[in-house]
Amino acid sequence: MRSPDRVSRHFSMIRGFHLADFITLGNAACGMLSVLLAMLYMTSGELSHFLLSAAMTPLAFAFDIFDGKVARWRHQHSPLGRELDSLADVISFGVGPAALGFAAGLQGGWDIVVLCYFVCCGVSRLARYNVTAEALSAGADKVAYFEGAPIPTSVAITALLALAGWQGAVGAQLWGGAWQLGPWLLHPMSLLFALSGTAMISKTLRIPKI
Repeated sequence: MRSPDRVSRHFSMIRGFHLADFITLGNAACGMLSVLLAMLYMTSGELSHFLLSAAMTPLAFAFDIFDGKVARWRHQHSPLGRELDSLADVISFGVGPAALGFAAGLQGGWDIVVLCYFVCCGVSRLARYNVTAEALSAGADKVAYFEGAPIPTSVAITALLALAGWQGAVGAQLWGGAWQLGPWLLHPMSLLFALSGTAMISKTLRIPKI
């Protein structure tokens, strides 16, 4: 028979979560749903799956805003919460939009390179934020400004892809067509991901945090 001390350690990590951490997991769940729905669209061709995938990103954004407000309201900040937030953001605002872009038709060789670049920029941006957040906050409960574009700004790309899907401008009808550059295709639409990723890793771009 197990001792009470040993039993009490089961799920101890979950017991240590704050309310804001569970809200952050809602963000991560939305990101995962976005990826799965994008994959489902590629197999079913149902527009509803594509639009639902796009809708998960603004929903994740709502969770992302709300978890911070709850953490400040309850005065419950922790390194675990910050790491959870960053990992959830990578899924919801990095991998999710990239998967949606791929499902929309950004499937050329150069497109794939750009989508990978976009996700890597998002990961790098969040890693830098976690390292520098304490210095940027200057003792306050939140940072005064963002260094580089925050990764949730990819919501704008998702909205544009949703509009393209609604108008039937996906796949071979994707806005801007495609360019043959050497051995691979590049869709001009993928340059939005390149621009977004580059803005994320900029050290000179500073956006005040409201």
